[in-house]
Amino acid sequence: MESELKKGPSGSFEIAVNGRVVIRKTGLAFPTEQEVVDAVARAVGP
Repeated sequence: MESELKKGPSGSFEIAVNGRVVIRKTGLAFPTEQEVVDAVARAVGP
């Protein structure tokens, strides 16, 4: 799996898989590491 870091607006954080955002920062809190892993795993599938 490849990843790419793109500069966005200050404080933004999104993870996209195949162009579809699967998780993003809401409010002040960043998603946990486990939440990111789970969201990507669901998007990629078995």
